[in-house]
Amino acid sequence: MKLKKLIYMIPLAAIVVATGCRKSQFNINQNTTSPTDSTVTYDVVIPAALHASGTIVGNQWGSIQNWMGFWARSGTYAPNVIEETYQITTGFGNGIWNNCYDNNYDYQIVQTKAAQAGAGFYEGIARIMKAHNYQILVDVYGNVPYSEALKGGGNPTPKYDNGVDIYKDLFREIDAGIALIKAANTSSTGPNKDIAKNDIMFAGNKTLWAKFGNTLKLRLLIHAYAVAGINKAAEIAIINAEGSGYLGIGENAQVQPGYAADKPNPFFNSYKSTVAGAQTANNVYFRANKWGIDYYAYNGDARRSRVYEAGANGYVGVAYGLPPISDNVAGNLAGIGPGLYKTNTSPQCIMSSAESFFLQAEARIRGFITTGADVPTLMTNGINESFAYLGAGSAASYISGNAGYSDVDVTAVGNTPGTPGVEPLGGIFTVLSQKWFALNGINTLEVWCDYRRVPYKDVRSSSTVTDHFVYGAGVGYDPGPPISVSPQNTSTKIPVRYLYPQTEYNYNAANVGTQGTVDPFTSRIFWDLN
Repeated sequence: MKLKKLIYMIPLAAIVVATGCRKSQFNINQNTTSPTDSTVTYDVVIPAALHASGTIVGNQWGSIQNWMGFWARSGTYAPNVIEETYQITTGFGNGIWNNCYDNNYDYQIVQTKAAQAGAGFYEGIARIMKAHNYQILVDVYGNVPYSEALKGGGNPTPKYDNGVDIYKDLFREIDAGIALIKAANTSSTGPNKDIAKNDIMFAGNKTLWAKFGNTLKLRLLIHAYAVAGINKAAEIAIINAEGSGYLGIGENAQVQPGYAADKPNPFFNSYKSTVAGAQTANNVYFRANKWGIDYYAYNGDARRSRVYEAGANGYVGVAYGLPPISDNVAGNLAGIGPGLYKTNTSPQCIMSSAESFFLQAEARIRGFITTGADVPTLMTNGINESFAYLGAGSAASYISGNAGYSDVDVTAVGNTPGTPGVEPLGGIFTVLSQKWFALNGINTLEVWCDYRRVPYKDVRSSSTVTDHFVYGAGVGYDPGPPISVSPQNTSTKIPVRYLYPQTEYNYNAANVGTQGTVDPFTSRIFWDLN
C-alpha cells in the first residue's frame, strides 16, 4: 500500500521542510513533528505547493529536451539506451506522474480547507494550479485518474477518465478559480490575510491570476484545436466576458519563495550548481544538441548564447545518441546557458509571457480569437518577450534580418526570399518555430505537444509528413528534430506519449487495465488526431 500512498497522498512532513515553517504554525495539540492533512493549514501549504509546481516545470523534461533537439547526452556519460532508442518502459519518466499527483494532493488540501474557512483566494489558486498539473498529466499520459483521484485513503484505486472529459472539466475549474480570486476579500483580518506573502507567484494580484488562468485555458484550446467536441468559440467568449485577457508584456508567471544560496532556484540547482557550488551531474550529462545549437546560428539568433554556454571548443554541440568518444566529453561541448539557469536566487518560471503571445497568435490564425492585436504584432511581442526573458538584448535586428523567412516572419511567402515557385509557409509554421526557439529549457512539454498535434502536411501541403511537425526544413535548414543516431536505435519515430507507471499496474491494475495495451508510438493523446 505504500506506493499507492506515494502516488495519491503526499507525506505532508515534506511540506514543512519545503517551506521552512515554524512548528508553532501547526496545532500545538498535535504531534507537530509528523503533521498530516488534518493538522496543516491552507496558508502553510500554498507556498510549498507553488514551489513544487515550479520544480515540476523546471526539472522533469530532460528526455523531452533531447527528443526535441535542444540537448543531448555528452560523451562523458554512457548511453541511455532506453531513451535514445525510444523503447521506453513503464519505469521511464515516472517522476512526472508521481510529482504531479503529489502536488495536486497538496492543492486539494488547500482547496478543501480554504473552502471551509471562506478563503476564496487560496481556494481559487488551488483550483487553477490543479488544472495546470492535470493538463501536464493528460498531455504526457492521455487518460488518467481524475474524478476519483486525490481522495487519499478514501479511494486508493481511482478510475481513469478520458482525456477530453478532463480537459472539458478543467475549463470550468479554472473559471471557478478565477471567480473565487476576483471575489476574495483580502482584508488584513479575514481568511485571505497574508495572501500577498503566501502567494509566491503573483503576490496576491487578482488580475494576474485571472490572466494566467485565461492563458492556461488558451493553451488547452490550442492543444485541442482539431477536436470537434470542444467548443472553441464558446470558451473564448467566456474568456472575453471575464475581461482580464491573457498574460502580457513582462507578465511571466514565476514562483519566488525567496530562493537563496542554500535554497536555490530548482532549475539552477538541478542543471547548473549544487548548494556547495559544484557542477551538477545534469550539467555534465546534458550538453547542446548539434542540430539545435546550429539552428540558432543558422538564423543569427542572439538567444544562442543565452540558451547555451560555450564549452572549450566554443558553441559546439553533439549529435543525440552518439556513442561516447573523447571529442565529445562534456567540457568540450556547449552546455546549458545562463539565460536558462540565471542565478540561484532567480524566480522559477511556470509560464512565460512569450508563450502567451504565441498562443494568442495561433488562436488568431485559426479564428478562435477575432479581435485585438493582429498576428504580426502578437508574434513580434512574443519574440521580444523571449529575448527579454533570456537576457538576449533587442530582437529588432533578428526580426529584420530574417524578414521573408518563415521561421521568424509570420507573413513570409516562401522559404527563401525572392525564390519563385516556393510553396508559402508563414502562419502556423512561424508560430510553432518561434515557440521552439523561445521555450528551449523553459517549457519543453509545450514544444513536444506542438510536434505531436500539428502534422507538417497541414502547413506545407506538398509534404508527405502527416503525423508530426517538422522544424527547419521550411527555411532550408536540415529537417528536425533529428532522430537519435544511437547504433542500437531502429526507430524512425519519436514517442507520442509516456507509458503508465509500473506502480499503476501493481496497485491499480483493474483501472489501468481498462486502457488496454498502451503503445508509446500509436496510443495517441486525444488531441493528437494524426
